[in-house]
Amino acid sequence: APRPPRQDDPREERVKMTRLRRTIARRLKDAQNTAALLTTFNEVDMSAVMQMRAEYKELFIKKHNGVKLGFMSIFSRAVIAALQEFPAINAEIDGDDVIYREFVNLGIAVGGPNGLVVPVIRDADQMSFAQIEGAIAGFGKKAREGTLKIDELSGGTFSITNGGIYGSLMSTPIINAPQSAILGMHAIQERPVAVDGQVVIRPMMYIALTYDHRIVDGKEAVSFLVRVKQNVEDPRRLLLQV
Repeated sequence: APRPPRQDDPREERVKMTRLRRTIARRLKDAQNTAALLTTFNEVDMSAVMQMRAEYKELFIKKHNGVKLGFMSIFSRAVIAALQEFPAINAEIDGDDVIYREFVNLGIAVGGPNGLVVPVIRDADQMSFAQIEGAIAGFGKKAREGTLKIDELSGGTFSITNGGIYGSLMSTPIINAPQSAILGMHAIQERPVAVDGQVVIRPMMYIALTYDHRIVDGKEAVSFLVRVKQNVEDPRRLLLQV
């Protein structure tokens, strides 16, 4: 039976959804209705990355004209290396075909006054750490000012979202269709972990990969996430491409 009209309480305020919010809601629901979504988790020891960042922070800013070295560029490069090893995660279903790509257009979720948006760094696989950091900073500024253009929000092949900046410890992100996967980063917390038979305190981060099981097998998804973990825990792998 049709649901009767909702009776608003006088203490409530009814506000029309913005066009952006309506579009986000529609796309997220379409992704849930279409894709076979599954999420796998792992955790990353951030010790090496934090030590490297602290050691080279000032030199990096000076070398790259004020661009700061953050965790996002490190995770971006770790993801790009893993995508090149597991191309199905950077692919797309089109009808009965699978489209594989030899490039990475990386979507980075950023918060703005009108909600979360995902601008795209095109050909991120050809960019340095500093170039990626500069692009992310530029998109963040545009998001806060509400000046992002439609073409800056389209064409992504894989996305990263960082709920950790808001304090999220663990989540299951939803893919940005027609992409096949999304990586979720979370808050860094000091926790006791076992290292070489000893219990030590390390800065740890949970990471999550939500993927479309129609195109990505579980083995590929888990292996991809393990490779991201390895690349972040030992950034030398990115330099040596191993």
